[in-house]
Amino acid sequence: MKEFRYIDGAAILKLNEEACVGCGNCVTVCPHRIFALHDKKAGIVDYDACMECGACANNCPVAAIYVNPDDGCGCAAYIINSWISKVTGKRVNMFNN
Repeated sequence: MKEFRYIDGAAILKLNEEACVGCGNCVTVCPHRIFALHDKKAGIVDYDACMECGACANNCPVAAIYVNPDDGCGCAAYIINSWISKVTGKRVNMFNN
């Protein structure tokens, strides 16, 4: 998914590795494979691939993951619309209501 990026360094994603219980939910639900388990703890392996969808934080049973709570951040919408444009060959206006 390296070609589907928003802005490197822009994601607000934090992982409290001490609080992590190693359940692996973040690894399972992340559509961009940002997380990996090492020594029974999650770790961020591709920070800049984060589109701030919140799936990881919503599925963490111990709230060890923080993602920007601003629903209007735009990262996820931009990346999803990039996928649609690539598949359909048509430009998608993400601000159409």
